[in-house]
Amino acid sequence: MLSLRDDSLIYRIEKGQVSMGEPVGILLLDTSVPFVPGDVANATTWNFPVRFKKLRGFSVERALKRDPSNYEQVLKAARELKEEAGVRGITSDCGFLGLFQKPLAQDLEMPVFLSSLMQADLLLNMLGEDQKIGVITVDSSSLDDGLLKAVGVRQIDRLFIAGLQQKKNFHAFALAEIGELDFKAVSQEVVEVALEMLRQDRSIGAFLLECSLLPPYAASVQQAVGKPVFDFTTLVNFAFSGIQRREFTGFV
Repeated sequence: MLSLRDDSLIYRIEKGQVSMGEPVGILLLDTSVPFVPGDVANATTWNFPVRFKKLRGFSVERALKRDPSNYEQVLKAARELKEEAGVRGITSDCGFLGLFQKPLAQDLEMPVFLSSLMQADLLLNMLGEDQKIGVITVDSSSLDDGLLKAVGVRQIDRLFIAGLQQKKNFHAFALAEIGELDFKAVSQEVVEVALEMLRQDRSIGAFLLECSLLPPYAASVQQAVGKPVFDFTTLVNFAFSGIQRREFTGFV
């Protein structure tokens, strides 16, 4: 809980804990893609230490199928992050793990924030009642009401959802996992989707990037659409700001 060492205090460790100083644990799918800055799985994305934990054998395809039987593997990995690294919050690099949001929070008894979609209702409450959120996801055919409800979205009718599964460069790097990322080409595809969404529905007041691979393109999207853009990084940074409070300094 401390940012600086204090020689006057007595420090204690939980049984089984082997390290400290990493407040957020991140569950990773077993994928083979370039993790560039801004990606949830790139450590330099964060201004605080994080601890990664791979879910071995848990592919993107497996995540998109949303099989409830996968929960035990997720729970085991999350418990290891809590017990061995002492993390105080758990997130993931796949919003489709949001299927397990409620049971994992219940079983771990600590903050869990598995999907950027958890921000949806908060963002809608920031907007006028006649406005919507444009949600850009890895695969719109897999993002159904069941997943949205699992992460607490109540105003589903105010979401305009579009996917990137048909975009050539995004599909190649994120779904086909060719091991190569053409950053400029993918950025252009994400921006194209956002602009097309606005053309179809001018009531979109903000964008929410569902996929953990998309934060690197958030600034480009915002420059193109002129709207607020939220993603996994805004969710995790918000959670961290409460998990580890910092003292204020300044002038009076």
